[in-house]
Amino acid sequence: MSNIKEKIQEELKQARVTCEISGDGSKECVEAWDHLGELEAEASAPQEEKQKNSLEVYCDDNPDAAECRLYED
Repeated sequence: MSNIKEKIQEELKQARVTCEISGDGSKECVEAWDHLGELEAEASAPQEEKQKNSLEVYCDDNPDAAECRLYED
């Protein structure tokens, strides 16, 4: 969670610099603040832990099973 807080602080600084350079009403300034808002919303959203289905539980216990193999394209 501290990682996202650090990212928010970085984006806040960047948004201020962007608006200072581009002007408060510029497209870049608006986008910078929008991005910051998205990060803040993500940080404040409750973090729900996904329940594992039976295959995921099985693969955790048996990672070498044929059913648990992952193939890359």
